[in-house]
Amino acid sequence: MTIQTRTALVTGSSGFIGFFTAKALLDAGWRVIGLDCLSDYYDVALKERRRTMLLQNEGFRDVTARLEDPGLLMRLFEEHQPDVVIHLAAQAGVRFSIEAPRSYLESNLIGTFELLEAARAFPPRHLLMASTSSVYGANSEMPYAETHQTDHQMSFYAATKKANEAMAHSYAHLYHLPITMFRFFTVYGPWGRPDMAPYLFTSAILKGEPIKVFNFGDMQRDFTFVDDLVAGIVALIHAVPPQPGDRSEPAPAFDSLSPVAPWRVVNIGNGEPVPLLEFIAAIETATGLSAQKDLMPMQPGDVEATWAEARLLEHLTGVRPQTSVQNGMSAYVTWFRDYYGM
Repeated sequence: MTIQTRTALVTGSSGFIGFFTAKALLDAGWRVIGLDCLSDYYDVALKERRRTMLLQNEGFRDVTARLEDPGLLMRLFEEHQPDVVIHLAAQAGVRFSIEAPRSYLESNLIGTFELLEAARAFPPRHLLMASTSSVYGANSEMPYAETHQTDHQMSFYAATKKANEAMAHSYAHLYHLPITMFRFFTVYGPWGRPDMAPYLFTSAILKGEPIKVFNFGDMQRDFTFVDDLVAGIVALIHAVPPQPGDRSEPAPAFDSLSPVAPWRVVNIGNGEPVPLLEFIAAIETATGLSAQKDLMPMQPGDVEATWAEARLLEHLTGVRPQTSVQNGMSAYVTWFRDYYGM
C-alpha cells in the first residue's frame, strides 16, 4: 500500500493544530477523515473557515460530531479502517479547566476512552495521541525529558492529559496497539486560537490597549511554531513503537519506550525557553508598536517555565523544531492583520 492510498482519521480537524495536520496529510496524498464537534469554546467562525479550506480538497471527508457520542468512533473505524489515527480533539485550556471541569471529563476522558475502544476493535497501524507539556506540572528539573516523572499536575486539564497517557499505555499493553503520545510546548502560528497569548497580545497592541503580563513578566515558554509541530507529528507516523518481543537491541537511555508495550511519549518543542518579555518584544517588532504592559501576579494552575528536551524527536525522525519567535510572530502578525482587518 502506498502513502497516496492511505487513510488517516484526524480528530479535532477544525481546531488549530488539527487543521494544519489534516492539511499536511492531504497535501501528501492521504485520504483524511476529519472529526470535529465545532465547540463554542472559542469563535466557531474561525473553526468553520479552517474546515472550509480542508473541504476544498476532495480527499477530505468531514464528520461533525462529539468524540464522546456513544458508538460514533466505533462506526467511523469500522467504515473507514484508518491506517493511522491522530487524536488531537480535546477540551483545551488550563484556566477554563478550573471554571468548567466537566467538559474536560467528557471530552478528554470519556472521548479518549471511546477512541481507544474503537482502536481496540479495528486496530490502526499507528495511533498517535496529543498530550501536553502541562503534564510536567511542578517539575523543576529542566529541560523536561520524556523519562522524567510526571506526578504533580497543577491543573485539571493537565491531569486529564496525564490520564490519557496512562489509559493509552494500558491499551497498548493489553491489546498490542502501537501508540505514540506527543507533548506539545506552547504552540502558536497563523490560524491560532483566540484564547492564547499571541492573539491576546497582538490584538491588544494593535488596538492600543494594555496587555496582561502574568507573574510580573518573570516567565519562560518553549514557543513552538505550528509548522514545526506538524512536521514532527507527520514524521512520527513512521516511527512506530515496536512490540516488546520485536526489539533486537535496547532503546537509548533517553527513549521513553515502554518495556511492556508498544508505547512511547515524545516531546515536540524548540528546546529553547524564551522569556515572556522577549516574546512580547517580537510582537512589538512585527507590529511596529509598543506594548502597554499591565504586570500581574501568577494565575492559578500556571507554571513559571517550560523547556523541552527535544533529543528523542530528532533521534526518531531527524526533525527538530527551530523557527525563532521573531520569524514565527512575524508570520502570525501578517496573518492576523489580514484575517482580522487590523
